[in-house]
Amino acid sequence: MNKTETIFDVIVVGAGHAGVEAAYAAARRGSKTALITLTTEKISYMPCNPAIGGIGKGHIVFEIAALGGLMPELCTKSYLQVRMLNTAKGPAVHGLRLQIDKNAYSLESQRRLKETDNLTIIEAMAEELLVDEHNHISGIRLANGRELKSPTVVLTTGTFLNGLVHIGLENYPSGREDEKPVIGLTQSLRNLGLILGRLKTGTPPRLLRQSLDFSKMQKQESEPLDSLFEFYPHTTTPKLDCYITHTNERVHEIILENAHLSRILRKEISGVGPRYCPSIEDKITRFPQKTSHQIFVEPESASSDWMYPNGLSTSLPLEAQKAYIQAISGFENAVITRPGYAIEYDFVLPNQLKPTLEVKIVPGLFLAGQINGTTGYEEAAGQGIIAGINASLAADHKAPFIIDRTEGYIGVMINDLTTLSVDEPYRMFTSRAEHRLTLRQDNAFLRLTERANKIGLISHKMYKDFVTERTSIEDALTHLKKTYTHTDLIHAFSDSTKAQETVFEKTRKKLSPRACQNIQASIKYAPYIEREYMEVAKLKKYQVMHIPEDFDYLNCDGLSIELRQKLHRFKPATLADATIISGMTPAGLSLLLLKIKLFKKKEA
Repeated sequence: MNKTETIFDVIVVGAGHAGVEAAYAAARRGSKTALITLTTEKISYMPCNPAIGGIGKGHIVFEIAALGGLMPELCTKSYLQVRMLNTAKGPAVHGLRLQIDKNAYSLESQRRLKETDNLTIIEAMAEELLVDEHNHISGIRLANGRELKSPTVVLTTGTFLNGLVHIGLENYPSGREDEKPVIGLTQSLRNLGLILGRLKTGTPPRLLRQSLDFSKMQKQESEPLDSLFEFYPHTTTPKLDCYITHTNERVHEIILENAHLSRILRKEISGVGPRYCPSIEDKITRFPQKTSHQIFVEPESASSDWMYPNGLSTSLPLEAQKAYIQAISGFENAVITRPGYAIEYDFVLPNQLKPTLEVKIVPGLFLAGQINGTTGYEEAAGQGIIAGINASLAADHKAPFIIDRTEGYIGVMINDLTTLSVDEPYRMFTSRAEHRLTLRQDNAFLRLTERANKIGLISHKMYKDFVTERTSIEDALTHLKKTYTHTDLIHAFSDSTKAQETVFEKTRKKLSPRACQNIQASIKYAPYIEREYMEVAKLKKYQVMHIPEDFDYLNCDGLSIELRQKLHRFKPATLADATIISGMTPAGLSLLLLKIKLFKKKEA
């Protein structure tokens, strides 16, 4: 594992969820890969809620599975509870969510990486990025002075870049909990000409399991499912339950009484926090009309006595945390095993990246995860696998691998980041995708596995089994359409009726549950899916319509001043990129297209 080679095809800095997927993908492709981590014990560590998936985020994990990534397999080996969210709505917005055993997940990840060919794990701190005379990446320098050479580097630094932890009015440099921050790389990135910003995230206090009274809480049991994120089926086994409790008016009073001790409420933290996952003090001050907030009480590991009170992220002093925690039903005798805290960290504005996640002005340098302004393990892993693939391809002088926003949620995320950048931590939601009916969980493998196979990301066995499933779906749909009228099929698949069972009678024995779900969705939403495919075809035409870099958006008469200002700010590279800017309408797009054509004609 710890060989002493100093020349690699790909160097990955950071072994969180982005770094692990990047290193695993590059090594699986055959690139000689180095994974730099401060400590192997924290590989794939979950510093916040140990859960994977959910609405939108779960779609990303299915796509990672379709690309041969590691996260889905680690989830199968380490889950404590499983639930399918949003089942009252259509399959396009269902979300598989797993409560994870954080210790088992990390240990399994360490084991898999150590067994991966072409991968060397190095315990060290990266200090400086090295470039040649053409500003092309040439390697990294470690804090101990050792230099590692490589034509590609993937940075996945998480919250470590100039990390600063806040608890009450006290703060101290830290990358995560009690880990050292990374200082040198921030200046190295600035020296290369990159623009950086500052973001914030936080975590709740951890509570001792034995000190909680679960009889006062609502039990949330695991659901029986026949598959998880991986391609192959898995019959789930419930292991540990989760619980629900609520804050109350007394809790809110205590928090407000201590508001003057919160750097967040005093506006003394420069980093911008996640709007969709605010601290408890933020919630109470922003929504004063709410007298109660839901708290999910979730286990961190079967080998740990720590419980995670999801929804109580805070940076209040420890004494204030104790006071409001013990005012919550079921927490009256709660023991805090580790206080909650907020952490600020540096990030790179992601509109400086290509869709491959390569830095535009530094060839060979790729960024993935929270360094790009995202939040969440899934978002990090989705970027990591793309960055790792493209770093490996670049090292081989091969064409890049890009997932379009019409092909996957990973594509939506990366297009959002590189086109619109971020001014707050980015989190994935199904609402960010324009074509949700064609980007479902059940068809992730149909969308991406063929492409993954072409660049050597998946095993021969998985590809063979995938082709078998794809053929069975195609054959079943052909049989159904020949046997029944379109009207009968639409009626039968409008809900889970006996008619639907009859329609499936001759085919379902040969189909996996995922294949059945795919067929059901394909028939139930056929007219709408067809409409989405037409919109996708139109959008693909826009992708080849490049907008000149010197095009003057501010003088586009006919567009609103607000839209002109947004276009000027984001400078979309193509007409397709312009379509995702808020406020853009079909009429506005047509006008913009006309203006661009006139501009190009004049320039010619």
